[in-house]
Amino acid sequence: MSVSAPTRTVRIASRKSQLALVQTYWVQEELQKHFPDITFEVQTMSTQGDKILDVALAKIGDKGLFTKELEVGMLNGDSDIAVHSLKDLPTRLPAGLMLGCVTEREDPADALVVHENHKDKQLETLPAGAIIGTSSLRRLAQLRHHYPHLEFKDIRGNLNTRLQKLDDGEYDAIILAVAGLTRLGMSDRIHQVIAPEISLHAVGQGALGIECREGDSDILEIIKVLEHTPTAQRCYAERAFLRELEGGCQVPIGVNTVINGDQLTLTGMVASLDGKRLIKDSVTGNATDAEALGIQLAHQLKDQGAQEILNEIFAEIQRS
Repeated sequence: MSVSAPTRTVRIASRKSQLALVQTYWVQEELQKHFPDITFEVQTMSTQGDKILDVALAKIGDKGLFTKELEVGMLNGDSDIAVHSLKDLPTRLPAGLMLGCVTEREDPADALVVHENHKDKQLETLPAGAIIGTSSLRRLAQLRHHYPHLEFKDIRGNLNTRLQKLDDGEYDAIILAVAGLTRLGMSDRIHQVIAPEISLHAVGQGALGIECREGDSDILEIIKVLEHTPTAQRCYAERAFLRELEGGCQVPIGVNTVINGDQLTLTGMVASLDGKRLIKDSVTGNATDAEALGIQLAHQLKDQGAQEILNEIFAEIQRS
């Protein structure tokens, strides 16, 4: 009499937010297609960033704000992998963990979503004093730079909460990620995709990162089936750029990456909080040298005064 081997289970950690679950269930379904003999189980939890909704992100810190609890679960052996919006994943991970996979990217651009009173307007034609909602210092600094006549107000909460606040008239428009709206089936709310000339996107925006334990070769082999090499190269360049500048997701640092053949072009910027100073530059090189390109660009911006801007921002955030 033969005895069948027990079914293996891979436990996937996820935040409880609607967007996080949509993304995690997509990963679960894709892995299940590739490995029908493995059970992929989703485990949900709330992170610090999910619980503190009445304070601007920049004032409560951002190192692992949306990831720490998931990472503790992996280190404790309670889960095997964690699915993140890559823009939320710090560029320096806890000892024992690694970024094991980067999935194919959705459009990483920012989107303008307007109140119905402004449905005939674009970002550049909104009236002076129009109130724009954003919780991102990166978006805030760039939009202040290009549109100093607009007013800006912090906005927190999940995507549905932010849209409701807009529809209730608290804001004339809000800025969200195209990718989040697309993944939640709300692309009809995108009024305008903001060009990179106006707003460079966040590092890793639009891509999913799957984190796992270092040295767990079996798990790494499983999740690598979802790796999208061009996206990974773009995101590794962006993350190296951010890491070299020692900036977090709540610092006005933006990027844009393009791959043409085997060449990768990385554009990056650092801006002051008031948007009056904005330093931008680009590098191009072989896509296989992605991280080196990110480091090179960071040094170019530092040579142009980016470090002074960042030092001022860190000091201001600490004071507040």
